[in-house]
Amino acid sequence: MKIGLVYVKGSVPGFEDFGNLPTDLVKSNGLVNGVKASKELDGIIIPGGTIVESESITDDLASEIKKIANDGKFVMGICSGFQSLAIQTDIGRKSPCPIIKKGLGLLNVKFSPMISNDQVEAIATDKSFLTKNIDKTETITGFHSHTYGHIEGEASPIFYSNVKRVNYTDVEKGKNQVLAGVANDDGNVVGSMIHGCLDENPVLVENLFDFLGASPNDIDKTFKANERLKNIIKTELAIDSGINLKNSKYCTEFKKLLLNSMNKKNVEDKSNEIENSVFSVGKANNNYNNNNIPPMLMIGSTGSDSGKTFITTGIAGALRKRGLNVGILKVGPDIRDIQPSLYLTKGKMEDFASIKIGHLGWMDIEKALKRLKNSNYDLVLIEGVMSVFTGLLNEKIPYSASEIAISSNIPMLLTTGVSKGGIESAAIDVVSHAKSLKKMGIAINGIVLNKVYDMKIFNQVVTFIKDNTGVDPIAIAKIKMDERSTTPEVEIKLEEFSLAALDTIEKYLDLEKIINMAAIPKFKGYLSFEDIKAIFKN
Repeated sequence: MKIGLVYVKGSVPGFEDFGNLPTDLVKSNGLVNGVKASKELDGIIIPGGTIVESESITDDLASEIKKIANDGKFVMGICSGFQSLAIQTDIGRKSPCPIIKKGLGLLNVKFSPMISNDQVEAIATDKSFLTKNIDKTETITGFHSHTYGHIEGEASPIFYSNVKRVNYTDVEKGKNQVLAGVANDDGNVVGSMIHGCLDENPVLVENLFDFLGASPNDIDKTFKANERLKNIIKTELAIDSGINLKNSKYCTEFKKLLLNSMNKKNVEDKSNEIENSVFSVGKANNNYNNNNIPPMLMIGSTGSDSGKTFITTGIAGALRKRGLNVGILKVGPDIRDIQPSLYLTKGKMEDFASIKIGHLGWMDIEKALKRLKNSNYDLVLIEGVMSVFTGLLNEKIPYSASEIAISSNIPMLLTTGVSKGGIESAAIDVVSHAKSLKKMGIAINGIVLNKVYDMKIFNQVVTFIKDNTGVDPIAIAKIKMDERSTTPEVEIKLEEFSLAALDTIEKYLDLEKIINMAAIPKFKGYLSFEDIKAIFKN
């Protein structure tokens, strides 16, 4: 029994496990081990990502997918994979007119912009092989992570998700059910906007095996083949990048560097500098961490458009390239921002990936840290949200990236963009932010000025920043990139954005210094609203 997983640029094959079903990779040539996919496979899964935006489905691959469908075998698309099976997708968010990308037309629906990043519960209908015999009282769970999720058309509905927020706005209860999955008339081609639906709902996997007529031996062989497949996927950074991780010459060197850095911090007493310092974590030991929580670094910023996602992505990819297993989290609900990092690392979107602020997000930081205990991550990056102070003066606790950082002793790499107000304005802004963060007790271990257009001006402000923060700032030169294909909340091509981020970080940042910026987090509680007001009153 062979189940194909489409493996093309812009797809995210590590994002989820797909029920541990895929046994073989199907690349852009439409072949499996040199044989046409339609002759070799019993079914095929098309994962999420930016397959539609990247236009990664070639004519050869499209022909094989259609042949598999026409032969009555199963075809399943998830998120962008679902969109690729549709008639078309309008990716023209923030565009004065629609930008239409044609699909394969196997599912009679059209997509248009609608943002959703919720963990969801969905109800299922019995209109397909995947959803037959599901009790109407049961719910299907998983998560959304999409920009173009509004579905219209004549295809048979199979999933309706109950969502909490759409397009950054809370949805009124009773009006929160959205179409999230459909099937073709024959029921063998299905699309779902629910990531993780195969992982979290065994009944769907059972239905799929039943459709294939799988014996217990077939099922066992499928799961064993899937383990081998996942190992193959993780030997490469991104997809068709040519960067092989299996023989990474950096692996031992960087793991030793991380170990030494954490052990050193364990024996340094920095408590006089910062109360309850991130460095006061006990005595050194060979594992550097009695709590088995990996060291963490937050990428924070002075505001939106500072390059948090770009820098986080590049650091994640560069450290993964050097053999470290890097976890990626996001403050707040918009997990689309960490998709580029996961594209490079082939990492999984964890159920604690979105750190809760107020009522927004998936899991609070205390629980997330507990979930990280005994994980196999060597280091965890957490991307902030907007400015580190956005939401700070809201009485909901916590409601900002800075509150998350101070609650758990997470050090910060602080970034600021210079393109809007100029380098001098950015320098003053980042110094002001750094001073305020230090007043809160947050360790600022690095400062980056992003999109620097004039090194002469930058060099003139270096002393000002260092004298006022104690940190040597780093400049990243302005990178010329197309705005529509490199903005996660508008339109993004994962392979273009991610590899550009990797190249940039490797060019401008010292990765040994990045490792030394990280520290082991420990949850100590949130500042009260009165505490916050008192800090900034003084």
